Amino acid sequence: MASAVVSAAFRLPFATRRFSNSSPRIRLQHSTIWIGHLRRITTASSMSQQTSEIDASRNDEKSAEKPDDVVVQYVVLRRDLIDSWPLGSVVTQGCHASVAAIWSFKDDPVTLQYCDPQHIDSMHKVTLEVKGETQMMNLSEKLKSAGISHKLWMEQPENIPTCIATKPYLKSQVSPFFKKLKLCK
Repeated sequence: MASAVVSAAFRLPFATRRFSNSSPRIRLQHSTIWIGHLRRITTASSMSQQTSEIDASRNDEKSAEKPDDVVVQYVVLRRDLIDSWPLGSVVTQGCHASVAAIWSFKDDPVTLQYCDPQHIDSMHKVTLEVKGETQMMNLSEKLKSAGISHKLWMEQPENIPTCIATKPYLKSQVSPFFKKLKLCK
């Protein structure tokens, strides 16, 4: 009996092939493997066992491939700075934080997927705002205590916290932390 370990937080494309007429549920198609939560898939010798395991993995695939569960990076700017600094300076703070977060977590599997040449033209970012420094620091502490990897960008030499950027995550993993924030306009 052969087995393979598959998991659920990182997507890799793969193709399945039809090997014989005796396995009608295996066909040529593009699909997705999710890596993250370890799952053991066992190949059995009888057709009825294979079918039930294939059907179970299809259900897992469907639940993992929710259209809104994309890899996303959240960027949070300060409204008080948007209102008082030149727009280009505030945008630059967001760029600094975003690049620093990606570079800091460059070996993370989800970050690698986000920056993969296949996905580079379809990156997803959500840019939000908080009122000021106090809310920025509170959000950073909340993310830190929940284990959400992020970069709090501090403008130097003034040592002013200007922006937060998360490392790339599946949207379903991090969106609850940002639900109360407004889109930056």
